[in-house]
Amino acid sequence: MPRVLISTPTFGRFSARPREILETAADVHRPQPDRALRHEELLAHVPDADGLIVGMDDITADVLDAAPRLRVVAKHGVGVDTIDVAAARERGVRVVYAPGSNSRAVAELAFGLMLAAARGIGRSHAEVIGGGWPKPFGPELAGRTLGILGFGRIGRLLGGYATAFGMDVLAHDPHLPAEVFAEHGVRSAGFADCLTGSDFVSLHLPGDPGAAPLLDRAALESMRPGSILVNTARGGLVDEPALADLLHSGHLGGAGVDAFSVEPPAGNPLLTAPNAVLTSHLGACSHEANRQMGRMVAEDVVRVLTGADPVHEAS
Repeated sequence: MPRVLISTPTFGRFSARPREILETAADVHRPQPDRALRHEELLAHVPDADGLIVGMDDITADVLDAAPRLRVVAKHGVGVDTIDVAAARERGVRVVYAPGSNSRAVAELAFGLMLAAARGIGRSHAEVIGGGWPKPFGPELAGRTLGILGFGRIGRLLGGYATAFGMDVLAHDPHLPAEVFAEHGVRSAGFADCLTGSDFVSLHLPGDPGAAPLLDRAALESMRPGSILVNTARGGLVDEPALADLLHSGHLGGAGVDAFSVEPPAGNPLLTAPNAVLTSHLGACSHEANRQMGRMVAEDVVRVLTGADPVHEAS
């Protein structure tokens, strides 16, 4: 029977169903249920694997070369930027993932970070615990403008939440026709207009490993004075030292950051920046998203191992 190696501790955390699906077609091996496998551990376990389910693991050519039986790599998530998809394809290994499974979870977190950064929720929490009783003031969201960069599933959900709060919404996505924006009740805008014309800017774009930050210092400086940036996408999209500088100077009023260029972000200047609400890349960490993500990747792993084509294959 084929063997599936699970390297991520979050697979099946809130439902037994994903593992049950796998066990209809494979033996399931999970060496470390409570943590992710280190790279050297992954290399040691992968030679016997026909299927591999990963989280944020770097699936590079050396991992693939160590796995002569491997037929499918499944990303327990929606982004495959940590997987060398081209190298997998060269070796005849299918790469599957779970698109859309965490869209609502990420959109809700992004909206929560907007509120937290605007109203000083994190700072107030920390000071109350320490015996203080602060009264931070901040803007209401109603009547403000939200600029959404990337108008896919997550961006569209966030736009709906913002509209319900009485916000005006701009959205930028060069890959979409104009009618999509109108259908969702938002205004299409250029990249620069989203930055200069918004009180809040939220990023919902894929990352390109090794690329320069999309929001470099000049782009961040072009944002409205006092505006708030939210990044629940990829850390590499933002020049983090520049963002920290602009928070210290007061040009930007706040930031909500769930994704960092290096994780955990030890030594990152954002750790000491004022009015920054920082979370541990937990956008996908809802009960519902975890259940759906696990089911989707388990079903596609079984499809590949039984000779069928997967439904959600990375291109």
